[in-house]
Amino acid sequence: MTNGQNRVTRRGFGRTLAGAGAAAAVAGPAMGQAPQMPQATDQAGAAPGGPVAPNDQLVFGGIGLRSRGMYDLTRLLGDPRVRFVGIADIRESAREAVKSTVDKYYGNNDCKMYRDPAEILARPDIDALLIATSDRWHGPMAMWAAQSGKDMYIEKPGAMSIMESFAVAENVRRYGVVYQSGAQRKNQFAFEFAVGLARSGKLGRLLAVHADTAIGLGTVDAGGHGWWPAETPEPDPLVLDWDQWLGPCLWRPWNSAYPDRGRGEFWDFHAGLLEWASHTVAMAQWAADSEYTEPVEYLPEGSTFRGDGLIERYSIYCRYPNGVQLVLRNHSWMGLGSCSNRFEGTEGWVEVGDSGRIEVSPNLLPLVPTRMGPKGDPTTDHIHEFLNCVRSRTPPRANAEVTCHTHVAAHAAWICAQLNRKLTWDAAKRMFLKDEEANRMRGRAYREPWRMEALATSM
Repeated sequence: MTNGQNRVTRRGFGRTLAGAGAAAAVAGPAMGQAPQMPQATDQAGAAPGGPVAPNDQLVFGGIGLRSRGMYDLTRLLGDPRVRFVGIADIRESAREAVKSTVDKYYGNNDCKMYRDPAEILARPDIDALLIATSDRWHGPMAMWAAQSGKDMYIEKPGAMSIMESFAVAENVRRYGVVYQSGAQRKNQFAFEFAVGLARSGKLGRLLAVHADTAIGLGTVDAGGHGWWPAETPEPDPLVLDWDQWLGPCLWRPWNSAYPDRGRGEFWDFHAGLLEWASHTVAMAQWAADSEYTEPVEYLPEGSTFRGDGLIERYSIYCRYPNGVQLVLRNHSWMGLGSCSNRFEGTEGWVEVGDSGRIEVSPNLLPLVPTRMGPKGDPTTDHIHEFLNCVRSRTPPRANAEVTCHTHVAAHAAWICAQLNRKLTWDAAKRMFLKDEEANRMRGRAYREPWRMEALATSM
């Protein structure tokens, strides 16, 4: 991050962040305490009609917007409560693409471009950030944004390790900012309906919640720590800043394939199981009324998780303290689309997916509405909920505390899968019981100069 007057610096950020981790224990609510949720009518309301006065608009900036981030940007620009003013990105092409999109939308040339996120974080006129960097940057960027007093809508997964997940939540709480993870299915009708069945008791006593994790587990297995052959020279930093692209990851020689293909093929750039479970475990924990905790036991079955290549079929069985099971699996779904969930109780079951279809046990068919609501991507509604919560200063559905515990559950299951043995989790101590190797895997190494700023006391 760039040094300068009134700017967030690498070293200054690290010192403040370390203090924040310690202060969070006395300055904020205890981790696991559910914040007040907004009323249902505020969750995904449409943007208000008519023009919004410039002084009443929320001023937004962006960090690391490509592909998914650009899609989010188009949804954000469509809300009259928003004025987007700047983009920070280590890629020249990405900076220019965002500026072109924004300037064309507003009919001016006002969108500012920055190479260094510190410059956009330092702007006092910016209220909130849209963050869609690659996975390894989500945690540090979220902590920097919180330190800067910026609300944030941030793409998932939100953290690369268990301890980084806790650190993000603690900093968001400590600095009182509004955080929304891009787990957009929290605002999709079919998923909301299924969660409602589970939480209302219509399924009877809840027995198990199932999460589809078809993408992620197996894609970065035992061989996922290698390097592609080096390619020199490195690109011009004005075009693509390789050192900034790597960020907290371990250094490796430049190869032009990394920025576009390395994300899903190498462990340093990838969050493993969490890549998909950041969606489906979030919905399962919501259905199980366990959003502010995580399972205490993890057991892999169905495969040897440290073999070579993709894993064709696997299940990981997790148990909450109340006996409800969380089942992570990549097989035996009903074909309802990606990111499927299934919730089972003593009196029936429900399964949903991205198709928007709802399947239930025969006894529950009369409860299924004939009109199932929008079947498309619910990102617009999810962003609307975030904007409502920024205005009301209330936590959205995919807030930082909920996201933290989703991530802890998914990371713990991934560690269990890699070690291929049962693990027991102590939520109070934030550690595995009697398993030193598993505990070492709760965090990741960070390289200088990002080590200090990426580490909070809790990490």
